[in-house]
Amino acid sequence: MTHILLYTDTLSEGYIILITGLLIVFAGLLLLTVFFKYGLPIMLYIYKIITKGRDKKVKEISRKVNTDFTGEIAAAISVAIHLYLDEQHDDENAILTIKQARKLYSPWSSKIYGAYRNRL
Repeated sequence: MTHILLYTDTLSEGYIILITGLLIVFAGLLLLTVFFKYGLPIMLYIYKIITKGRDKKVKEISRKVNTDFTGEIAAAISVAIHLYLDEQHDDENAILTIKQARKLYSPWSSKIYGAYRNRL
């Protein structure tokens, strides 16, 4: 009789754990859905108010021209960047040599074999 009661107790505990786990997972998914649906747009709206940034169109952005920056300077910078990036990738020898490693003597392996032989 006690064996049947213990089995039903563990079975009911399993169902309680299952239902609790499912409730936690689905409650978490529900909270994430609500946050991304309502919380995130509100936070972005508040951030926009705090930064007080007005949306600018491309036509409204003024172009500041630096007359000291010429095409020669741009070419020198691009060549320097190219040389730097090309220097990072050196050509290495593509020959692969594999040497067989010499097995080192281990006293543990000999003791294992000795223990096995003594049993026979």
